[in-house]
Amino acid sequence: MLMKTFLFLSALFVTTSTNAQVTSFTIDSAKFNKPLKVRLDSLWDADQTPRLNYLDARQKKESAARVDSLRKVTAQQDHENVIKAISILNKYGWQSPQKVGIQGSQALFMVIQHADLPTQKKYLPMIREAEHRGEILSSNLAILEDRINMREGKKQLYGSQATTDTQTGKSFFYPIADVDHLDERRKRMGLEPMTQYAKTVGLDWDLEQYKKTLPELEKIVAKPKM
Repeated sequence: MLMKTFLFLSALFVTTSTNAQVTSFTIDSAKFNKPLKVRLDSLWDADQTPRLNYLDARQKKESAARVDSLRKVTAQQDHENVIKAISILNKYGWQSPQKVGIQGSQALFMVIQHADLPTQKKYLPMIREAEHRGEILSSNLAILEDRINMREGKKQLYGSQATTDTQTGKSFFYPIADVDHLDERRKRMGLEPMTQYAKTVGLDWDLEQYKKTLPELEKIVAKPKM
């Protein structure tokens, strides 16, 4: 394999909302669907726990066998989580923070984000409509759209996804479309400026340098997988 991709996990920040984006919610816990909230909170744990164990093993540079074992556990858990999430979505529709709390709603998003490409594409319209209704963070929608574009070999729009060239070990942001207006798009979706985001995820970012290296980055991601 010439390259590997990974998703950065980031904390949720609920800030002041505007008409152009969804960055906060008005929540009344008395209106929660409590049984469904319990199910979704459990789904959150099922999504995050194996993934964090895998990332921790990588960071600690544990044995390749241990890391690979945890990767397989995560993949299997992701498959099981998708089945549970789809069952909920098909029966109840999108569950917003107003209905099941921030963690419960975010659990649905994370499971779709970690699903296979056909599942992501199937539920993207539902998530877009939820964002239009103010029932999911605009930043979540941006991240999912980037993820889908990357998996389809298209340029991402918001710079949320990174990849590593396994031949050199160098990590970089997956090719970005119209990079000169990147921060404008990020702002519209409630995302922090690219310079700040890059620091958060531990990658270098210099706009002019990225533009110079973009043709080479495009060649790297276009290489067929072995």
